[in-house]
Amino acid sequence: MISAKFGHFLDRPLEPIAKRIRLTPNFFTVTGFVVTVIGAALIVYSPLAGGLVILLGGGFDVLDGIVARTNGRVTRFGAFLDSVLDRYSDAFVFLSIATYMYLQGEMAGVILSLFTLVGALLISYARARAEALGIDCHTGLMERPERVILTAFACLTGYFIPVLWILCIFTHVTVIQRVIHVRRSSSAAKE
Repeated sequence: MISAKFGHFLDRPLEPIAKRIRLTPNFFTVTGFVVTVIGAALIVYSPLAGGLVILLGGGFDVLDGIVARTNGRVTRFGAFLDSVLDRYSDAFVFLSIATYMYLQGEMAGVILSLFTLVGALLISYARARAEALGIDCHTGLMERPERVILTAFACLTGYFIPVLWILCIFTHVTVIQRVIHVRRSSSAAKE
């Protein structure tokens, strides 16, 4: 939703900085992944620290795309690498939250976190499969930016259960939205 509404709104303001960066976009992709994994590991011991580090990792995730587009370094491999590492990041974060919830004796939180992880992975799969069929599929309420922001919010505030309910419900709603979108697009293509 954020991606669809605002797209690349940071490209123009950060363009002068991005033009000076000589590091590859893949460097930022990998660095963002490593930072996010560190943030995920911290969640178990200190959700506040983990949330802050996850936000930092999200910043690198934004920066890789800006550097690639600004410097004309967009590649298919870079997009692929970004997608794969984003899935790993999602897995580490939600598994860490599940572990934290388990240690707190919150079995509902464990279950919600795991179901959210399934939804997050299916959101990505639905898009990839749709695009393999030639259908653009940036549809849905709960894409990765929303998940990162809500996850960091839960870590920073301690409101894990309410946020996990929101994430769990709306990741699966997003999958359904994508299925409906592909169905409509497929039907329209036949006419």
